[in-house]
Amino acid sequence: MRAFAPQAWCTTTCLGVLAFWGGMLMAGRSYPSEYDWRYITISSLVYGDRNPNGYLWARAGIVLCGLAGLYWTTVLVRKGKQPGIAERPVGICVLGLGYLCMMCCALLPERLVGIPKGHDLLALAAFVGLCIGMVHSTFKAVERSARLGRLAGSPRLHAGILAGVPLSPIALAALAQAYVSHALPGLPWVSLAWRARGVPVYLSFAFWEWVTCAVFSVYMVVLSRTTLAATN
Repeated sequence: MRAFAPQAWCTTTCLGVLAFWGGMLMAGRSYPSEYDWRYITISSLVYGDRNPNGYLWARAGIVLCGLAGLYWTTVLVRKGKQPGIAERPVGICVLGLGYLCMMCCALLPERLVGIPKGHDLLALAAFVGLCIGMVHSTFKAVERSARLGRLAGSPRLHAGILAGVPLSPIALAALAQAYVSHALPGLPWVSLAWRARGVPVYLSFAFWEWVTCAVFSVYMVVLSRTTLAATN
């Protein structure tokens, strides 16, 4: 059973990722008008006033993905407290907090949060937690693999490069928004109007938001396998 446990945990993480994308797909199909992921943000799928027929699909996908991530990180934190495991999973703890905020953002009605724009704050906290947790955990996992001889070259160099990949779409999104604010100040918030006006997709915040989700999904699956294997 102990040998099977890591595979079961990894499977749970994969199912969580599939639930997220499945929920978003169903929410997009239920969107009241055309949904073009390159020019329409994720929030348009999640809020009931924008997507009354499909927002529950999006929220269910977010909750299931967050639950799977929280289960995975909780197991790792418990393993990190076992005797003989010197390294405390700091990145995993932050990642777990990110998944918890992710679940709360989708589960809690606005009136129960009790804070103006409480859902936006929870979404931001989830994003920051996931970003910091994945970067830190990736750095540690790649550095450990390099030190064990699985990768040639400098452990810190490999770790820094791979840990920086999740940050790349975020940095590109920030650069795109800075350019749009400076060069196209009269342009409204990203929408299908951008497509009609021929604005390049690489300037769209929605495009980079979805790319970030895809990168985070891949890292979530890979990290769930490598980190659980390292603690067994």
